[in-house]
Amino acid sequence: MLHKEIIGATLIFVLSVTLAWPLGKFIVKVFRGEKNRMDFMSPVEKMIFRISGVNPDKEMDWKQNMKALLGLNLLFFLVAFIILSIQGIIKLWNPAGTGNWEPTLAFNTAISFMTNTNLQHYSGETGASYFTQLAVFTWLQFVSAGTGMAACALLFRGLANRSSGALGNFYNLWLKSCTRILLPLAVILSLILTLNGTTTNFKGLQEVSTLEGETQMVAGGPTAPMVAIKQLGTNGGGFFGPNSTHPFENPNYLTNMAENIAILLIPMALVFAFGFYMKRKKLGIYLFGVMSLLFISFVAVSAWQEVEGNPNFAGMGLEQTVNMEGKEVRIGPVASSLWGVSTTSTSNGSVNSMHDSHTPISGGIFLLDMFINAIYGGVGVGFINFFVFMVIAVFIAGQMIGRTPDFLGKKLEAREIKIAAIVVILHPLFILAGTAISGYLVTANPDLGWLNNPGFHGFSEMMYEFTSASANNGSGFEGLGDDTPFWNIATGIVMLLARFLPIIGPLAIAGSLAAKKQVPQTVGSLQPETPAFASVLLAVILIISALAFFPALALGPIAEYFSF
Repeated sequence: MLHKEIIGATLIFVLSVTLAWPLGKFIVKVFRGEKNRMDFMSPVEKMIFRISGVNPDKEMDWKQNMKALLGLNLLFFLVAFIILSIQGIIKLWNPAGTGNWEPTLAFNTAISFMTNTNLQHYSGETGASYFTQLAVFTWLQFVSAGTGMAACALLFRGLANRSSGALGNFYNLWLKSCTRILLPLAVILSLILTLNGTTTNFKGLQEVSTLEGETQMVAGGPTAPMVAIKQLGTNGGGFFGPNSTHPFENPNYLTNMAENIAILLIPMALVFAFGFYMKRKKLGIYLFGVMSLLFISFVAVSAWQEVEGNPNFAGMGLEQTVNMEGKEVRIGPVASSLWGVSTTSTSNGSVNSMHDSHTPISGGIFLLDMFINAIYGGVGVGFINFFVFMVIAVFIAGQMIGRTPDFLGKKLEAREIKIAAIVVILHPLFILAGTAISGYLVTANPDLGWLNNPGFHGFSEMMYEFTSASANNGSGFEGLGDDTPFWNIATGIVMLLARFLPIIGPLAIAGSLAAKKQVPQTVGSLQPETPAFASVLLAVILIISALAFFPALALGPIAEYFSF
């Protein structure tokens, strides 16, 4: 049975890579404005631009593009917050009569979906009407993913420019990312899910008979459209509280494969797209190799831990020693580990097993994925985070060979290095400061009732929540009582800062590099398409993550593992 699970996991990865390669080429055509198969969407796009009064052909520098990005996302937040606050008044598609949201929860959720995080402090089927699920959450999952892809396109343009500060037009790149990449892929995946049993209806609660002969009220809804974009856009928000562990979201192994491929597809494709856009295909392959080495290693460790299980199982006389707690029998431990690493590597955040129920080392792997926050990464923004590591690696490599660092023919000077260093520092700052504050508060006032699991695991739960918020992930260790004003406001602020500051910094670097003249390549120039640079890049990622987070890991998952 185990070998079949390994074959299934391998097939998911191979299919993801196989599909990502041609998708990367198509993405480049969209980003460059070249003719492509989705040109029939042009009249719709022109109408949207005409109504909004936007000139999609206007070239803008990085500051103008950032103003456009931030302004548009502020509008998204305000619309979402208002609808959540008055949900009970809106009778359309609200068969259960779901009421208005409490202000701090509405604040947290509006920021969560606007920032592509989808951290959910509510249960989908009981907290949101069908109108909210579609008009707020599904809509935000498209536009937030489009925001990340447009930001990535601006970065590509800045690195490719010879000596111009113009990066393109955010509005144009954002809309075309939604209409030409995300929408057609979401339609295809939604059809696959619907044909395999994912619910797609507007019926309210239905009474069903259970195997025990009892009756139970079961919620359905327009699930497939939301699930499709939640996976493809690395959003991760569940239509139902249990997310993709729920059989209405993820009915069988085929849908599990389709959804897992969807999680990995666009993040992988954007790595290849970088190589195609820069006309340095070999560099894209090397970068993909670094990410994939980490990804496969993490999947192997997590799967090994779940299959081995807890050593205390055998001492308790249990015949089944595999850790199946919190996992679906129809999916199994290996596919659960693959999904867990996929969802935390890509800042997706959806789950097909409960991360809180995984073994400590496996849970630590999920945390490490989000600490690095650049293994494939979220749609668009994941590659932007990886670019920061590349800048640091180029700087260190330059110091090692005793020359001013340059990257892709542009000199990296003090300004660019300082920005990259600040961006790298922000991620652990948000996570560790938030964990320290929450740990102090719960220690000073145990009656707060946040933690159902004291000790090492309770520390991991609080750290996981801030890590998930800072990594734009959205998954959680669900032993934590997170629907409180403190957690709603604190994680809302972290999600907001951790989403936009790491976009602003790298785009400032790209804008600075774009305006610089090309420097001629010499025998002393750093060649990034080499195993040596790939090794330095891998070392930089691991060393920075270890220095920033190993003490916290030692207090949480590692300590819990040795307490068995």
